[in-house]
Parts: sequence; structure tokens; C-alpha cells
Amino acid sequence: MVKIHDICSRVQNGFRARLGRIALPETKLNLSVARVLYNQGFVSSVTRGTHLGPDESYTPTTNLNVAERRLWLSLKYYQDQPVLRGMRCVSKPSRKINCNANQLKILASGQPWGIVKGIIPGEIMIVSTTRGILEIQDAVKLGLGGMLLARAN
Repeated sequence: MVKIHDICSRVQNGFRARLGRIALPETKLNLSVARVLYNQGFVSSVTRGTHLGPDESYTPTTNLNVAERRLWLSLKYYQDQPVLRGMRCVSKPSRKINCNANQLKILASGQPWGIVKGIIPGEIMIVSTTRGILEIQDAVKLGLGGMLLARAN
């Protein structure tokens, strides 16, 4: 759970520093969150590589090189402004927020539920479900509930 805070801060700091690419450790959680950000148009590409840079050709991850493997996210800008303005965590280690399918539908429609504000146009919410990490609209379409991880706009 603590790792989602690391993802949010790395992505947000990369955009604030106007970097072209940022590196994340290669884990399943990071790959899933990067896939959601890519599918929603916040990053332009996600590539695998080492701590030195993206790979030129495919290199499998083994027990010998797992420590130096990274995911490289190419950040996206429009008219010299970052596409992603902010990314913050919803659940914390001290307070995990779980929602069922109906509660996610309420949040996706823009209405607040409990202590969580509804999403606004141009904003996404990342949810951990039984079928993996999805964007809130995809979870609502599949009728799934789950733990709220982060929101990005």
C-alpha cells in the first residue's frame, strides 16, 4: 500500500520539474498504474529498461537483474503545460477506503460518498479490484468494487 504514495510523488514531481521521462521500479503495481495513466492519455509511452535508461531491445527480467530493472514513463505536455496537473492518494496505510460497485457508481457520477469527493470532468480515479488495477469508469462498467488508490487530473 505504501508504494502507491511513491508512484504519485514520482509522477507529480516529474511533471513539476518538466522532465521528459521518469523511472519507476519495475513492479506489478507500478506497471498497472502506468498502464492506466497511459490508457487515459496522461503519459505518452511506458517502456522497460534499466536504471541507466530504456532498453533498445527486449531484455527479460531475471533474478540476477531484478534490482536494476525500471519502467520508464514518457511524460506528456500540451502547449508547454503538463497534461497531468496533480496526482494524489485516496487510501492511506492508516485508512484504506473500500467501495462496492454501487458506491463506485456514485463517485463516478461526480457525487461524494463518505469522505471521498466525486470525480470531476477531466479527472480519473484508480481502483484496485479483483480483476486488477482499473480506472473507476472501467470498474463501474464491469460492476466491480475495490479499494480506491489514487486520483489524477
